[in-house]
Amino acid sequence: MKKITITATAESVDQAKKLLNLGVDRLYIGEEQFGLRLPKPFSHGELAEVARLAHDAGKEITVAVNALMHQDMMDRIKPYLDFLQEIGADYITVGDTGVFYVLKRDGYPFKAIYDTSVMATSSRQLNFWGQHGATEAVLAREIPSAELFEIAKNVEIPAEILVYGASVIHHSKRPLLQNYYNFTHQTEEKDKERGLFLSEPNKPETHYSIYEDNHGTHIFINNDIDMMTKLLELVEHGFDHWKLDGIYCPGENFVEITKLFLTARDAIEAGTFSQEQAFQLDEQIRQFHPDNRGLDTGFYEFDPGMVK
Repeated sequence: MKKITITATAESVDQAKKLLNLGVDRLYIGEEQFGLRLPKPFSHGELAEVARLAHDAGKEITVAVNALMHQDMMDRIKPYLDFLQEIGADYITVGDTGVFYVLKRDGYPFKAIYDTSVMATSSRQLNFWGQHGATEAVLAREIPSAELFEIAKNVEIPAEILVYGASVIHHSKRPLLQNYYNFTHQTEEKDKERGLFLSEPNKPETHYSIYEDNHGTHIFINNDIDMMTKLLELVEHGFDHWKLDGIYCPGENFVEITKLFLTARDAIEAGTFSQEQAFQLDEQIRQFHPDNRGLDTGFYEFDPGMVK
């Protein structure tokens, strides 16, 4: 069995220290100009400090450079990539072909992770980007297990799968919330901390989190992902790159949930993990997960014919 790699987001330098002490393999961080959907954007000084802490611990960092790049952003990308090279960033997430071009043209040393969020749905697509500079890829979150297992048979680069956290289903560069407020003559906050959500018509139980930032508008699926009870299946099919995202689970609670997945990882690698232990750990996750957010396995158990 290959070693399972766990990547966890960090919302602060202090949380990064705690996650490193627990034993995560990579920290996922970034700043507000080029990184999408981070728990908290870091300053350049904080990025440098976390990089040093991770490397001192023998761990790695992944920096989000996955924004939808317009020309003005591409005009500013070189100084940022130079900075990331200076601090020794190990990986960067990239979803824009222009960034791949600059990485190749100028010989940057980063390992690039192909990340278009909801778009990577086939092994053919992942392999194409593997042939054009990506060393890994982020799988779309809305893929049933039957299709995941088919992807696993043919994919040529490691594919990251979300095992805990909120899952984005829509991103628009347009300021949709601000446009709505303008139309209704309201002055309201639009950021993640406001806790806004959408409901489907006549379905008040639906809860699609929505917020707006300098990258546009982001909408998340009704429930957050929790794959604790599916980890054995995932590993058996070669999915050994796990992502934990704390964008809607702040502070110490996210650290505790990360600890539970590390416990599962260690037991799987030792050959002692059981479904009984998986369900026990799953119950503990629910104790630390925010009360106002649901948990399920997303599209994992869906019939592929239902997903359009």
